[in-house]
Amino acid sequence: MADAWKDLASGTVGGAAQLVVGHPFDTIKVKLQSQPTPAPGQLPRYTGAIDAVKQTVASEGAKGLYKGMGAPLATVAAFNAVLFTVRGQMEGLLRSEAGVPLTISQQFVCGAGAGFAVSFLACPTELIKCRLQAQGAAVAGASTTSSVVAAMKYGGPMDVARHVLRSEGGARGLFKGLFPTFAREVPGNATMFAAYEAFKRFLAGGSDTSSLGQGSLIMAGGVAGASFWGIVYPTDVVKSVLQVDDYKNPKYTGSMDAFRKILKAEGVKGLYKGFGPAMARSVPANAACFLAYEMTRSSLG
Repeated sequence: MADAWKDLASGTVGGAAQLVVGHPFDTIKVKLQSQPTPAPGQLPRYTGAIDAVKQTVASEGAKGLYKGMGAPLATVAAFNAVLFTVRGQMEGLLRSEAGVPLTISQQFVCGAGAGFAVSFLACPTELIKCRLQAQGAAVAGASTTSSVVAAMKYGGPMDVARHVLRSEGGARGLFKGLFPTFAREVPGNATMFAAYEAFKRFLAGGSDTSSLGQGSLIMAGGVAGASFWGIVYPTDVVKSVLQVDDYKNPKYTGSMDAFRKILKAEGVKGLYKGFGPAMARSVPANAACFLAYEMTRSSLG
């Protein structure tokens, strides 16, 4: 039980560090993912990540890059507590005896279990975040005062939650996109935690990684974050478009329908919209997360 509390506290600190470092990148990623397909002969709203940053800052100021941060900030403690605590408890179940390092395959299994558990928190949190980020993009693209007012559907995270609960099927509406969330979090976290441990052992030259310094932990965290997005990014695109889809007049009937329609309309590149910002975010954000987790965990004994 003491180890569970240490994982809980350390995961919370790591998650806060990850959120502060990575949220602006995530905002740009969602804006690129959720922008409508341009009509033939017309340019998209954002021509790329840099253009999305420029337009966001010009229309909303620097704070626009942190749009939708309230929802994940409010739940970061619970999210990372679940992720790291479930992983820690699964490590305890799989470890043959105290002090014996797990194999990389066992770390993969622990990450998968943690990803499954955390999906139930990630789905509603990200639905709220994506709605606010997509709204920011719609406001930025509005050309008249009336269209700006029309685009301002939500006043903040709690307003999104109230609207969904009242008008989109109750609590079930908050879990729209749960299947692609599973498809992202389970393999993504399995790969991330396995890659993190594997790279630490590579740097340490063996299974004892206790002597690694902060620089090595930062490198391992960055590699882990890149490995997460490298294998699951298309499922994140599907999740985002489902979560911002109109409830009354939906474009998509489900995950596979969204996948097929994106592929048909935009090709494979449509499944990688916003990939650059996601990868640019994953390295520093996950480096910060794992470093903060390891330092906090070490300080707690």
